[in-house]
Order: sequence, then C-alpha cells, then structure tokens
Amino acid sequence: MAAKTQPSSSSSLVLIMSLFLLLLSLIVPSSVLSATLRSDIQALESIIRSVDPSSISPSSYLSTWDFSEDPCEGAGTFLGVMCSFPLENTTSRVIEIDLDDDGYDGFLSDEVGNLTELTVLSLNKNRFRGPVPETVFQLRKLTKLSLAENFFTGDISAEITRLKELKTIDLSKNSIAGEIPPRISALRSLTHLILSNNHLDGRIPALNGLWKLQVLELGNNHLYGMLPKLPPSLRTLSLCFNSLGGRISPLHRLKQLVSLDVSQNRFSGTVGHEILTFPEISRINVSFNQFISIEVIKVTGSRLRMLDAEGNHLQGHLPLNLATYENLKDINLRSNMFSGDIPRIYGKRLENSWRSLYLENNYLSGTLPEEFQKISKQIRGNLSNNCLQCPKNVQICQGTQKPKSQCTNAMLGSLE
Repeated sequence: MAAKTQPSSSSSLVLIMSLFLLLLSLIVPSSVLSATLRSDIQALESIIRSVDPSSISPSSYLSTWDFSEDPCEGAGTFLGVMCSFPLENTTSRVIEIDLDDDGYDGFLSDEVGNLTELTVLSLNKNRFRGPVPETVFQLRKLTKLSLAENFFTGDISAEITRLKELKTIDLSKNSIAGEIPPRISALRSLTHLILSNNHLDGRIPALNGLWKLQVLELGNNHLYGMLPKLPPSLRTLSLCFNSLGGRISPLHRLKQLVSLDVSQNRFSGTVGHEILTFPEISRINVSFNQFISIEVIKVTGSRLRMLDAEGNHLQGHLPLNLATYENLKDINLRSNMFSGDIPRIYGKRLENSWRSLYLENNYLSGTLPEEFQKISKQIRGNLSNNCLQCPKNVQICQGTQKPKSQCTNAMLGSLE
C-alpha cells in the first residue's frame, strides 16, 4: 500500500497566498486596484510638456499635475481632469479636461487625440496658439469643444463633422480663418455654435439641419452674402460686424428668438413687425445697416426691452406704437431720417418706464412736447442735431440743432 504524500510547506504557502488574493479581490473595491490607462497618462504628460513652464503659476490647475501619482486617483492633484469610474478589472479613463484661465502659453499637443473617451475639452481664456490639431477630430465622444479666447490659427477642419456627439462648439476670440465647413449641419446634436471674433470669410452655409441649435454667434468676422436657412429653434442670433446683405425676412420664422443682433452689416429693406413681436424677444439690434423702414404695430404683452436701430435710413414719422411695448426700456433711433413731431406719449413713457431715448441726428421738427419738460427723474438721451425748438434748460435738449437751411432743404426734399 502506497504511503500518502504530505503537502510540502512551500505548496501550502502558495495555496494560502492564492486564497488571500482571491479574498482581497472580493473585498477591496476595484477602483482601488485599477489605474489610469497608460496612453491617457502619456497624453496628459504631452499636454503639459507643450505648455511653457514659466506660464504655469503655483496656484494654477496645471501646477497640480503630479505624475508621481495616478491622474485619476490622486487626492488634490490633476485639477481640471475628470475620470470615468472603471468597471471591474478595467482601467480609469480621462473623460474631461477643463482648464482654468491662468494664461497658459503653448500649443495643444497632438496626443490629445489619444484620449478617446474624452467628452469635454475646454481651454478657454489662455494663450494656446497654432492650429487646432487634426487629432482632436478623432475624439468621437466629444460633446463640448471650447477653445475660446486663445490664439489658435488655421481653419476649421471639415473633419469636425465627424464628431456627431458635439453639443457645444466655442472657438470665439481666436485668429481662425477660412470658411465655415459647408456640412456643419451634420452635427445634429449642436445646441451652441459660437465662432465670433475670428477671421472667417465666405458665405454662411445652410444651418437649418441643426434643429436643436439655440445659440448662433458669428459676429466680428468677414462673412458676406445673404442670410442662409436657419433653424427655428434659435434663441440667440448674433451676426454683427460682417458684410452680410439683402433682406432679413428669413428671420421671420425664428419665433423663439430672445436676442437678435445683426448690426454693422449691409442689410436693407424693412425691419418687419414679425421680428418686433416675437413672443420671447427681449433685445433687437439692427443698427448701422441700410434699412429704410421699421414696422411697429400695436401690441400687448411684449417682452421687448431694448431696440437699437441707429445709423440706418429710416424715414417718416417716429413710430407711435413703440409706446405700447410695455417692457421697453431703451430706444436708440439716432442718425436716421425721421421727420415731423415727437409724439407726446414718448415724454410720458420717459417719465414712467423708459430709461433712455436717443433721437439725435434726425430731422425732427416742431416744439418739444411739454411732457418732456415735466420729467423729474434722471434719464439718458439726446435730441440734438434735429430741427427742434428745444429749451436748453431741459436735460435731454443739450447740444445744438441743425441749421435752418439744412432743415428747409430736407423738408423740400421730402415733398418732391
């Protein structure tokens, strides 16, 4: 009969250690055992290497990036970095980079494209320069790309249309040139498209496919042409300081607008009553264009608070129905071609609800209504450079009027 073999002490030790490790894996949370994916760490290292060390202040987010600790597990380190909670037996991934505005000076590393789980990339108000790396457009899970107020150059790559999850694009206040990608409407999830204060040129492509878009800001560029098709979901539209022209009647469909700014362009024709009576509209700026008329109909319940139509060719009498806009506070109609008397109701509104009224540099005539002379509160406004009989002791009458000859010639011209 064969003798039983006794387990050696070494094999018993191996068995005990195996049981201990198994028990440890069941008790200790997987997040403690896991670490950040190595390629994510390398990408973060490359990002900070691309920043001038002298621009990283001791109180900045980047000063806390200490690679002796794991980026997703260190306490009080890697500010501006958010990570995913890993599943069991998986590594943590970097999902957000949202840096502070500490004035970082440098370039955005190409290796940012290796952060394939990234959903937010925000580097606002720094001094990053050079083109936006093409690798950014490999980040298919990106929902927010915000690089505003830097010194980025180059153009907006057509590859941006591959980022189907994007909800916000903010590239404002950079030096980006070229055209807006014609297929940008493919980004159907977009709610904010902010490209203002750059060097963009060309025509604005059709954007009506962006059916979720709420904010469109393209001001201070070199865009030209007619208004494109725009999505009716828009609440903020800013196209100021461009070379856009034609009629603004396509805006009549944008009934959810709260703020409209098309100032400093070449638009012409009529500012229709549809725009002034949008249910939610609060601010309208159509100044410094070539409009010849503005339709103001009687309304109730309007939310309009500010109307700026300075520097156009608006003619005829001042719109009496402006007084029916019960929430209106600030009116600027200076530097147009309005003529005739100032409505008495304007004086009553200044006494009660209007905060400012600028009518200078028109051809208004007649005696200033007595309501203006009874105003007791401080108001902002000006009636100078018209053809008015305006008492100097009235605050709003400060400044000179046009010479009589200029007023007479204007009146004769209007009769022809």
